[in-house]
Amino acid sequence: MPVLERKWWTLIAVCTAVFMLLLDITVVNVALPDIQRSLHSSFADLQWVVDAYSLTLAAFLLTAGVVGDIYGRREVFAIGLGIFSASSLVCGLSTTPLMLNLARAVQGVGGAIMFATSLALIANAFMGRDRGTAFGIYGAVIGGAVAVGPLIGGAITSGIGWRWIFFVNVPIGVVAILITFARISESKDPRARRVDWIGFVTFSASLFALVFALVRGNDLGWGSATIVGLLVAAVVLMVAFFVNEARTSDPMLDLGLFRIPAFAGLSLAAFTLAASIFAMFLYLTLYIQDNLGYGPFAAGLRFLPMTLVTFFVAFFAGRLTVRVPSRLLLGVGMLVVTASLFLMATTDPTSNWTVLLPGFIVGGLGIGIVNPVLASGAVSVVEPQRSGMASGANNTFRQVGIATGIAVLGAVFQSQIVSHTSAALSRSDVGAEVLRRGGAPLRAALPAGEVRAVAAGIPNASARAALLHAYHIGFSTSLNHLMEIGGVVALVGAVGAFALVRQRDFVVPGGAGRGEQSPQSAPADGRAGTPADVGVPAAHA
Repeated sequence: MPVLERKWWTLIAVCTAVFMLLLDITVVNVALPDIQRSLHSSFADLQWVVDAYSLTLAAFLLTAGVVGDIYGRREVFAIGLGIFSASSLVCGLSTTPLMLNLARAVQGVGGAIMFATSLALIANAFMGRDRGTAFGIYGAVIGGAVAVGPLIGGAITSGIGWRWIFFVNVPIGVVAILITFARISESKDPRARRVDWIGFVTFSASLFALVFALVRGNDLGWGSATIVGLLVAAVVLMVAFFVNEARTSDPMLDLGLFRIPAFAGLSLAAFTLAASIFAMFLYLTLYIQDNLGYGPFAAGLRFLPMTLVTFFVAFFAGRLTVRVPSRLLLGVGMLVVTASLFLMATTDPTSNWTVLLPGFIVGGLGIGIVNPVLASGAVSVVEPQRSGMASGANNTFRQVGIATGIAVLGAVFQSQIVSHTSAALSRSDVGAEVLRRGGAPLRAALPAGEVRAVAAGIPNASARAALLHAYHIGFSTSLNHLMEIGGVVALVGAVGAFALVRQRDFVVPGGAGRGEQSPQSAPADGRAGTPADVGVPAAHA
C-alpha cells in the first residue's frame, strides 16, 4: 500500500480514537440530570462521573507514553482502544452510581493509552508540509470533540437514552482496532527503557487525594481531619514523585524537559486551557439545563456556534504553525480564551442563553488557535525518539487541568450557589419561610439541580416563585464568579506562553539540534530540517 495512503489511515484511526476519548469528557454533561434520576445519584456522584474519567486519564498518560515507547505505539494504542470499548459497554450497563464511576475510571485508563500514543503515531507517519495539515486536523478534532460533546450527548439522551452515549463507542472502537492493525506502521523508542512504577503510584495517588479532597471539601468541612489529611497527603506524595523522578535513571517524566522554557510554556498553556474553558463546559451545561430549563438536545445545540468556529479556525491555525511563531499563536490564543470567559461572566436572573453567545464565538476562536500549537509543539521540543514521553506529558497537563478545574470550580460553585440563593431568599418573608422549612434538604438540592423538583412540591404559588427567582439569582451570580476565575487562569497561561515559548527551543528532526537551523536557512524541499517537518518554525538561535 502506498505510503501516502497509509499515513492518512493513521490519521483517521488516531483522530477517531481521540475524538471518542475526548468526547466522553463532555458528552455526559447534558446527560447528568437523566443519569441522576435513573441511578439516584448525589451531586458528588455526578462530579465523579466526569472526574473519575479525567482523573485516570491524567494519571495513566505519562506511564502509557513510556509503555508505548518500549513495546510499540501501534500495539499499545490498539490495547487502549480495546480497554476503552469494553469499559464503555460496562458504563452503559451500569445500575448504580458506583458501578458507573468505576467503569468510567477504567474507561479513562483506555483513553490515556490512546491519547499518550496518538501524537507520536502522527509524528512518525507524517513528514514535510503534510505534518502541519495533520496537526491542524488533529487540533480541530480535539477542540471539536470537547465542544460538540454536549450536542451529541443531548441528541442521544433525548432520542434513545443516556446509556447509548456509551454503547456507541463499542462498534466505533472495534472498527478503529481493525484499521490500526491493518494500516498503521509500528514505531518505538530503540533505547532500552523501563516503567517507573514508583513515579506512577506517587503521581496517581497524589492526584486522586487532591481531587477527592476538593470534591468532598464542602460536605465534610475544609477543616475536617479527612480533608486536611487528604490535602497533606497530596502534597507529600507529589513531593515524593518529583524526588523519585530526579533520582531514578529512567523516570516516567524527565524533569529535564522543564529546563526547556518552551516545554514549560506549552505545559502551562495546556493546563490553563483545560482548567479554564474546558472545565467550564460542565457548569455552562448545568446553567443552560437546570437554570434556563432547556432539554438535553436543546442545551447541546446552544454549543454549536463554538463548535463550528473551533473546527474552522483550528484547520487554518494548524497550517499557520509553519509560518507564525508558536509564542505569538499560543499567547494570542490564550488571550482570546481569557476574553471569552469574561464575556460570559455577564449573566443575570433574567438572561437567556444568547447572553453567552459572544463568549461562545470568541472561545471557539481561541480554542481553535491554541490546540494545533499545543499538538505540534508537544513533539517538536524533543528528539523524535522521546515523542511518546513528551506528548504524554503534554496531554497529562490537559487532563490534570480538567480534573482539578472541575473539582475546584465545583467546590466554589457548591458553596456560592447555596450562599447566594439563601441570601436572595432571606430578602423577603415568603423566601425566608421557604428557606426555614427547606432546611438542609433544600441546601443539598441547590447544587444538585433539583430545585425545580423541590419547588413542584411546594403548594403555595408565591413560595414556589420566590424559590425559583432566588435560584436564578444564585446560579447566575455563582456562574459569573466561576467565569471570572476561569478568565484569570487563562490569563496566566497567556502570560506564560509569551514569556516561555521560544522558537530556538524547538528540535529539527533529522539530526540538527535546538537552534541550529532557522527557517530562512533551512532547505525548502521537504527534507529533514525544514520548518514543515516540525510543524512549527524551526528556530532562531
